[in-house]
Amino acid sequence: MSTGLRGARTARSWSQERLVREIEQYARRHVADVASTASLRVYVSEWENGKRTISDRYATILRQLLGVTDAELRNVPIALALPTADGYDDLLARIDAASSVSVSMVETFNSQTELLRTMDRQMGASSLVDQMSGHLAALEDALNFAVLPGARQPVALALAGASTLAAWQAIDSGAVERAWRHYELAKRAARDAESPMYLAHAMGEQAYVLCEAGRPSLGVELVRDAQRTLGQAGSPRLWAWLHSAEAELCAHAGMPDDCERALDAARASIPPGSEVRDPDMVSIFLNSSHLARWRGNVLALLGDDDAVSSLYDALKVADPSFVRARAGLHADLVQAHLARAEYDDANTHLREARLLASRTGSVRQRRRVDLLSSRL
Repeated sequence: MSTGLRGARTARSWSQERLVREIEQYARRHVADVASTASLRVYVSEWENGKRTISDRYATILRQLLGVTDAELRNVPIALALPTADGYDDLLARIDAASSVSVSMVETFNSQTELLRTMDRQMGASSLVDQMSGHLAALEDALNFAVLPGARQPVALALAGASTLAAWQAIDSGAVERAWRHYELAKRAARDAESPMYLAHAMGEQAYVLCEAGRPSLGVELVRDAQRTLGQAGSPRLWAWLHSAEAELCAHAGMPDDCERALDAARASIPPGSEVRDPDMVSIFLNSSHLARWRGNVLALLGDDDAVSSLYDALKVADPSFVRARAGLHADLVQAHLARAEYDDANTHLREARLLASRTGSVRQRRRVDLLSSRL
């Protein structure tokens, strides 16, 4: 029985009929041949009930629509990877190939990660699952057969950054188990690269998995452990990010005093100016404007009246290319207006949040929109 397909469909609150329409729209956009509407209705039902195997052609379409891996779609248990080298000659050939990975090759890996990051924030994670899986596989392969530190460290650093991105995309797609595995891979790679910054960032993001699983207090402990891991190292922007993450998790955990202290620490850490990228860690996007939005989100969670003004200030300067972030910002405004019983304003932002969440295919944002909608 394809519980993987059913689970991915219901995570998006799609009916079987909606999935059929999405398949047909995908086919029109990509000039692909699919069965008739009546046949697709039968296929979807039979796929989910185990009466028909999902063909590779339809699996490709479904992965793009639902943002799942092939194993998740088909509900196949993940097996341990077996060595592919057949004898010493093959093994040595792969070791030699890994040792010859040049600086330019690592730069190519990082450029591909950056491209996937840009596509993700503009279009959402669902359509990138195949590209991301292939990218991680290539990086893991390069690292697995690299022997000496000089060859391992730059590849490990590239893998740490790519795995953290893949994990956040998995959270956005509702694939929390895959997200957890990617964060564990990112942490191992960061340790291999001897990079406390990448390790702390992966730990801080992983705390959100715990929060969304209903364990925000454990998430607080993990993000604080990330801060201890960083110690005296780390850029000011990364410290501001970690303090902001701690504040948000404390708000979810019902720790308002700790939350306020963390917000103060974030404000004290953020570098001045409009620059958003951390030169020491390109996966961090944070300046005072982003921090204002994050602060507004936290205050909204606490039911603080100051949340509305902070969020509107952030909305004025929000980068339109950060589509998923804008969806979150509108959802924050819904929450802030609800705390003030301003239901008309809340409805206005709820419609915008729902539209943007649908545009990116974000399961995470859609779930939040549905929860907020139930309060109106």
